Amino acid sequence: MTDAPGFVPDTAFAVPGRLVPSNRAAARWQPARIAAIRRETPRAATFRLALPHWTPHVPGQHYMVRLTAPDGYTAQRHYSVASPPDDDGFIELTVGHVAGGEVSGHLHTTARPGDTVEVRGPLGGFFAWPGDRPALLLGAGTGVVPLMAMVRHHRRRRLAVPLRLIVSARTREDLLYAEEFGPETTVVLTRTAGRLSAAHLAPYLPGGGEEADWEAYVCGGNGFAEHASRLLVDGGLPVNRIRIERFG
Repeated sequence: MTDAPGFVPDTAFAVPGRLVPSNRAAARWQPARIAAIRRETPRAATFRLALPHWTPHVPGQHYMVRLTAPDGYTAQRHYSVASPPDDDGFIELTVGHVAGGEVSGHLHTTARPGDTVEVRGPLGGFFAWPGDRPALLLGAGTGVVPLMAMVRHHRRRRLAVPLRLIVSARTREDLLYAEEFGPETTVVLTRTAGRLSAAHLAPYLPGGGEEADWEAYVCGGNGFAEHASRLLVDGGLPVNRIRIERFG
């Protein structure tokens, strides 16, 4: 397999998860019909899947997608859920087209509405956010996918707890979900504005003015995850309130 491995919260900032996912749902492979494909950027698309055995997920969880060739060879990959947990019977996975990626390559170049793939999930409790505490979300590239599930959940349920999203992309063309962002979101376009900086995070760190008891969720490539986490720690956010999911 040539896709990158699944999300790895192996970091000095990792803390134990507080949620226990459903082992029964997570253990079962099931066929998922591709109900629709929506282009997000030139390199990413959202795949809406209809599940015969649907289980509500918690924003931040993911599914494993498995493909099986006629000769029995399989390839599988973890993908975060982008949709909110009350999209009854459906999940949406936003997938970037990875060069040489077996699963992402198939989804982007071969799969069509009506086709079937196998999925297993929802998986993961470490990065899940049920909407019970203020959330500061930091994402780059496809790392914004699980964070968008949190934003959509927050909006749909009209949750009172504060939520802020800071998303980093090279250009607006690379920005997932650009048309959905609202006043809760700050966009950092690195080609024109430079990297995410301490100034972007300052309002949400101790003494910054927004005095919510934030829990930070950081998702992106290794470089972004380490950089963002260091900014949070250097700004005074306790390590045990930083959750990281990274890839690459």
